[in-house]
Amino acid sequence: MSLRIVSADERLSAANNKTSLAIFGPPGSGKTSLLKTLPAADTICLDLEAGMKSVQDWQGDSIAVRTFTDALDLGCLLGGVNPAADPSGFFSEGHYQHLSQTYPDLVQMIAGKQIIFVDSITDLTRQAMAWARTRPEAFSEKTGKPDPRGAYGLLAREVIGLLKHLQHAPGKTVIFVGILEKVTDEFNRTTWQPQMEGGKAGRELPGIVDQVISMSLFAADDDGWRHDPERSDIRRLVCRAGNPFGLPAKDRSGRLDVTEAPDLGRLLAKINSPQPATTKG
Repeated sequence: MSLRIVSADERLSAANNKTSLAIFGPPGSGKTSLLKTLPAADTICLDLEAGMKSVQDWQGDSIAVRTFTDALDLGCLLGGVNPAADPSGFFSEGHYQHLSQTYPDLVQMIAGKQIIFVDSITDLTRQAMAWARTRPEAFSEKTGKPDPRGAYGLLAREVIGLLKHLQHAPGKTVIFVGILEKVTDEFNRTTWQPQMEGGKAGRELPGIVDQVISMSLFAADDDGWRHDPERSDIRRLVCRAGNPFGLPAKDRSGRLDVTEAPDLGRLLAKINSPQPATTKG
């Protein structure tokens, strides 16, 4: 049995050392450039988009991830062993030991990082779908033909498992970035939602991470910030649910304003400040 009592001091220490964020913004809005606002020596970028061109002068380390199995392997190295994992499955003791012996230099490098920047969760789910379509669960047992329901079920299960495993990575802040898309229904009503393969993973993500943030363009006026994605180039991070812009957001810390400057270093310092969280509407 691995149950143990966690003291208030331990809990406060853990809360100040790590958090998890999902940041969504429209294509081309500069999501990857947020890397430049993080301490390079402490940050590792998992590059699923081959999109480091915009930050090629960033001084931190990155790892190109081209397949979902590579993402699962990195998730295991970053998050360690899941004691509840199937002994022959992902994130098990056997999985971790195999990877540790295969990539000793990578294990050493990861140990020195406190921030994991995943760019992007949108492409992660695309890679997961490509992988899921090749698995036995994606084919009908009776006919042998492709079964989309099986593929989507496998996609949701494995992506959610990976996200939860990374979220539990000891002492590491995890930042997922992804595409925010504008959706207009048949009644000409507009909403904004994260772009991800498979509805289940997208629905469960807000419950997995501590913070959900939307990055968009605004204009300054007398009343504060006006959402103006068509005519402005001022980037802001929308951080609180029930915001007047109708953008996805959640602030579990209770420390953020409705909008914040696009500076992740300052944002994390504010989230992890020792001041007690306050209830916000």
